[in-house]
Amino acid sequence: MPEQYYKEAYKLAQKEYRACVSKGKNPCLPVLDDFVSTKNVSAGVDLGLVQIPAEFIVGTKSRSRVNAFAPNFMPILDEETEFADKWNRLCQAHISEGIRDPIKAYEYMNRFYVEEGNKRVSVLKFFDALTIVGHVIRVMPEINDENDEEVQIYNEFVEFYKYSKINFIEFSKKGSFSELLKLLDKGPTDEWTDDERNEFSGRYYYFKKAYLSNGGGKLQSTVGDAMLSYIKVYGYNELKSADTSEIKKNLSRMWEEVALQEEEAPIELKLDPPEEKKQSVLSRVLSPATPAVLKVAFLYDGTPERSGWVHGHELGRIHVQNVFDDKIETKAFPNAMENDPLGVIEQAIDEGYTMIFTTSPRFSQASLRAAVEHPDIVIMNCSLNKSHRYIRTYYTRMYEAKFILGALAGSLTESGRIGYVCDYPIYGQIAGINAFAIGAQMINPRAKVYLEWSAIKGAKEAAQSLIEQGIKLISSQDTARFREDDRDSFGLSVIDGDDMQLIANPVWKWDVYYEEILRRVFNKTMQTEYERSNKALNYYWGLSAGVVDVEYADTLHHASKRLADFLKESIIRDICIPFLTPLHKQNGAVIGEDEKTLNPEQIINMDYLVENVIGTIPKYEELTPMGKATVDTAGVEKAQSPGLDTGDDDEDDEITVEAQENTAEDLNVPNGDPGEQS
Repeated sequence: MPEQYYKEAYKLAQKEYRACVSKGKNPCLPVLDDFVSTKNVSAGVDLGLVQIPAEFIVGTKSRSRVNAFAPNFMPILDEETEFADKWNRLCQAHISEGIRDPIKAYEYMNRFYVEEGNKRVSVLKFFDALTIVGHVIRVMPEINDENDEEVQIYNEFVEFYKYSKINFIEFSKKGSFSELLKLLDKGPTDEWTDDERNEFSGRYYYFKKAYLSNGGGKLQSTVGDAMLSYIKVYGYNELKSADTSEIKKNLSRMWEEVALQEEEAPIELKLDPPEEKKQSVLSRVLSPATPAVLKVAFLYDGTPERSGWVHGHELGRIHVQNVFDDKIETKAFPNAMENDPLGVIEQAIDEGYTMIFTTSPRFSQASLRAAVEHPDIVIMNCSLNKSHRYIRTYYTRMYEAKFILGALAGSLTESGRIGYVCDYPIYGQIAGINAFAIGAQMINPRAKVYLEWSAIKGAKEAAQSLIEQGIKLISSQDTARFREDDRDSFGLSVIDGDDMQLIANPVWKWDVYYEEILRRVFNKTMQTEYERSNKALNYYWGLSAGVVDVEYADTLHHASKRLADFLKESIIRDICIPFLTPLHKQNGAVIGEDEKTLNPEQIINMDYLVENVIGTIPKYEELTPMGKATVDTAGVEKAQSPGLDTGDDDEDDEITVEAQENTAEDLNVPNGDPGEQS
C-alpha cells in the first residue's frame, strides 16, 4: 500500500515539475540559504514548538535535499531509490501510528524552510495535513528592507503573533492586523487564551472552505483579506455561529466587497460633479424608470437642536425637499446611533425609503451591512477613505477653505502665534490643519500654528488653553452658530477676554451637496458611475463644486476679503495649489519634489504635521470615549487602536497630554466633526 501512495505522490511531483518548467519557474524547492545571509540566520529567534500551517512550508534550509522534491514537496526521485524506500516506510508509520516527531524549520516572512524532516513534511502534505508540528527559528528581514511594504506587513504580523500565537492568517494590506483586533474587541497586547485561539482557528478554516468553494482561489488577495471584509459586514459573533453553507451564501451576497480587496488602489475618488449630458430620446426610453416619488432618508448621529453638524445636514434635507418638491419625500431619523443603527436603517427601508444618507462615519458598519443585505437600496455614508463597494461615501475638501483661513490668519497676526482647535485625528482633518498652517506661512513666514484637540480636553478647554498661552487669534468651529446659547461656535476669531470678534468661517454647504447628488440620481449619472466602476466610489467635492465656502464677518477689512476671494477663485481654477511640494514635516523630513502637487490620496492619508505646527497627533489612549469611537471608524492610522506598534513614530510626535474625559455635549463639533452629537 505505501508503494502505491509513493506512485501517486511521484505523479503529483512530475505534474508540478512540468508545470513549473513550462511557466519558466524554478522546478525545485527554494533554499533559504540562497537568499538570506548567514548573519541573519544566526541571529534568529527561537519560537519553540509551533503548529506550522502545512501550506506555508515552502522550501528547505540548505541545498542537501533540494533535488529530491518538486515545489509541492512531493517526491521527484525514482521509485527504485533508497529515498523512495525511506519515504514508504515513513508513510507506513504515519498510517499505523502517526508521525509524532517534530520537524525543525526556519521561518522567514511567515514561510517555513525545513532543516530536518523534509520527508515527514512530504508524507504529511500528501495526506493533506493542515498543520505540522515543528521546532521553529524565526529569521527577521534585513533592516534596510524596513521601507518595503511587504516587510512592514510582516512586522505587523510579528507583533500580532507575539500575543495570539496565530500564524495561519495573512493580509495583503498594512493595518489589517490592527483592524482584525478591533473587530474582535481585543487590545494589541491582550494575550489570547487557548480557547480563543482554537475558536478562531476553527472559524478561519470554516471560512476558508466557503471562500474557496465560492471561487476565492482565483483572487490575488488572501483568505485573511476576505475574512476581514466578512467580519466588517457581519461581525465576528455571526461568523462564530454560522456553518459553511451560511458563510458561503453570505459571501455570495458581498462578493464584490471581497473582490475589491485585491485592488491595489480600491478607492475611486470623484473630485467634482460630472458635467450633465443631455439624454437622447432613445436612452430616456430604454433607461429604468425613476419612481414617481423618490423616498430619501437621513440618519443623524444626534439631533439638530444639540449638534451643529446635524443641524447643517438637516438644513440640507429641508433644502432638497423644497427644491424637488413633490418629486421626493424625505424623512429625518435623529439619534440613530443611540441603540441599533442597523435597526434604524432597516426601519427606513421597511417604510419604503430607497435612498439613505447616513451622516456620520460611525454609521459606516451598519450602512455596509444593510447595503449588502439590500442591494436595491442606495446607501451613502458621510465619511472619507472607505474602501467599500456596496456603499458610496461623500465628504468635502474642507482643507481648501482652511488654507484660505490660514492665509487670512497669517496676514492678521501681530505676534505670529495662531491657535487652532481640531476635533478628532480622522481622515481629512489632518489635511485641514496642514493646509491652514501652510496658508498662514505663505503670507507670514514666521507664523506658528499652536494645535489643541477638543477630543482630549473638550472644545472650551482646548480654546482656553490657547488663550492662556497669550494666543488671541484662534481657528475653531467650522459650523455657524445655530442656537442662541451657542457661545462656543466660532471659526477664525480674535478672542480678548469675554470679547470675541468673528473674522471668517469655513462652511459646509450640505444643501448644495445633496441637491447635486439627487440631480444626478434623477438623470442616472450616479447609477452609471457605479455600473462602470469596480471600485469603491468616494465623492470628495470642494470649492469648485460649491459644497465648501468661506464666509466673512462684515467687519473684515475689504483688503482681506479681496485676498480671500483671490485665493478662493485661484483654487477653483486650479491656479493656487494648497499642497505644493516640497512640504517640510515637523521632524525635518521633506515630502515631494519642487513644484509638484500631492495627489488626493496623499492628502487624505496625511498622518504628519508640517513644520510650523506646534502640537502633535494624539494617541488613541488620550482620546475621550466619543473620540475613540469616531477614530475607530475613520481615524488616520497613527491614531488607530488597538494599533500595533511598528516603530514608525517620529521623535517629535512624542508628547504627554493630560486627557480629560468629557461628554459629547462638551465637544460641540469643533472643526466640523462628523461624529459629534452635541
